[in-house]
Amino acid sequence: MEIFSKEFKEWMKAVGGKVKSLIVSKKAFMCVIVALGVVSLFLLKPLVFRESEGMGLPDKEVYAQAADTAIYEYGIPISEYDLQEGIVGNGDAFSTILTEMNVPYNTVYSLSEKSKGIFDVRQIRVGNKYQAYFTTDSVPRAAYLVYERDGQSFVVFGLKDSLYVQIFEKDIKTTLEYSEVVINQSLWMDVQSAGVTPILALKLSEIYAWSIDFFGLQRGDSFKALYEVMSYDGKVLDIGKVKYAVFNHNGKEYPVYHYVEKGTSNEYWNEKGESMRKAFLKAPLSFTRISSGFSYARKHPITRKVRPHTGIDYAAPTGTPVMSIGDGVVISKGYQGGGGHTVKIKHNSVYTTAYLHLSKYGKGISVGTRVSQGQVIGYVGSTGSSTGPHLDFRIWKNGTPINPLKMVSPPTQPIGKGNMEAFRAEQHSAERMVSRHFAQQYFNKAVGVLEDRITSGR
Repeated sequence: MEIFSKEFKEWMKAVGGKVKSLIVSKKAFMCVIVALGVVSLFLLKPLVFRESEGMGLPDKEVYAQAADTAIYEYGIPISEYDLQEGIVGNGDAFSTILTEMNVPYNTVYSLSEKSKGIFDVRQIRVGNKYQAYFTTDSVPRAAYLVYERDGQSFVVFGLKDSLYVQIFEKDIKTTLEYSEVVINQSLWMDVQSAGVTPILALKLSEIYAWSIDFFGLQRGDSFKALYEVMSYDGKVLDIGKVKYAVFNHNGKEYPVYHYVEKGTSNEYWNEKGESMRKAFLKAPLSFTRISSGFSYARKHPITRKVRPHTGIDYAAPTGTPVMSIGDGVVISKGYQGGGGHTVKIKHNSVYTTAYLHLSKYGKGISVGTRVSQGQVIGYVGSTGSSTGPHLDFRIWKNGTPINPLKMVSPPTQPIGKGNMEAFRAEQHSAERMVSRHFAQQYFNKAVGVLEDRITSGR
C-alpha cells in the first residue's frame, strides 16, 4: 500500500487542471508550496507498507462466476446450500456434532482418519463456532462442515462427493499506524476514546513492564507509537511489532525501538541500545491497585498497632495470578503466621523477594524449585492477618528491605558493538516513518485549504 492512494493521485490531477484556470489566493498557494517542500524532505522515496506474506489461504473467496451467480466461501458454492450455524457446547465432540446432522458413523470415522496430521478433531473446543452446509434436496444431507479453530483460521470438512479436510487461514492484512494518546482517566479507557485498539495498551504494558508501573499511571501521562495492525475484513485481530514508541510518565520520556538482535530473545531497546527487558518485572501481577505503601510506621488494620510495613500491598481479586518478578530459586514456601501462605525467592546474591497472603501456590512450586521471570508462583488470597484479598509484595537488597516502587532494576546485556550500526539504521528508519506521517498530515491540511479555495472560486 503506497502512502498516496490511487484515488488521491487522480484527485491531484483533477485539482491541477482546475488550478490552471483559477487565480488562487496567495495564502492558499503559499500553504501548498510550503507543504510540498516539507513533504519532499520525507517522501523522496515512496513509503510502502507490505502486507503480510505466507499467511496461508484466505478464509473467504467470495466472487461471482461469469457463467452464473454462484457465491463462493471457503471454496464452497454456499449459495447452492442451506446454512445452519452452531456453537460447540459442553459435552459436544466432533463425532456427536456430525451424527446429529445424520452423518453415518463410518463417514465420521473416515473423516477423523483423514484429519490426522492436519487437525486433531479431539481439539474441538467448547464455545467455538461452526457452520454446516446442507443440500437443498427433499432429504437434506450435510455437504460441508466449517469449524472456526481460532480467530485467524478454520477447518473445512468436505462430505459431499469425496471426503477431505483442509485448513484455511484468514487473509490477514498488515498496515502501519501511528497514534498519540494522553491519559486522563485510565490507559484502557483513554486508548479506546482515542479510537485506538485496546490491544495496543496491552502490548505497550508488556514492552514497558520493566520500566513503568502501569498501575501508577497519572493524569497527563501520554504515549505515541508507530505499530503494525493485523486485521481481517476491517476487524483488528492483533498488534504486530511496535516499531517505535515514546511513553511519557511522571515527566520523563521512555523511548523504545524495535530491533531483533540475532542470538538473543530481546526485541525492544531504548535510544542507547539498552534492552527494555530488565532483570526484574516492575510489578508481580496485572490489573490491580496499590492499597498500602512502603512504611516504617504504619498502623496495622487489624491489630491497630503501629509497626513497619516494608512492602507494597496490591489489592486484587482472589485467584489473580502472581508472578515472580525475575529468575531465581524458591527458598521458602509455607504458612508464615500473619503473612499467610507465602513464597520467598532468592534471585541472586543481592536481591530476594517474597509474596504474602496467597490463596494457593503455583503448580510445581516447592523449596529448591528454579523459577523464571513471569512464572506464576501463586494466586492472590487473604490468608493470615488480612482484611481482604491482596498481595503483600516485598524486596530485600543485601538483606535490607527496600521500597519495590523505588527499586532501580539493572538492565540486561546491551546490543553488541557489532550490531550497533544495524540497530541505528532501524532506529533512524522508524523516526523517518514518524516524520513522514506528520508530513502527510501537514500536506493534507494544506491541500484542504487549496481545495476550499478552488471550490469557492476565490
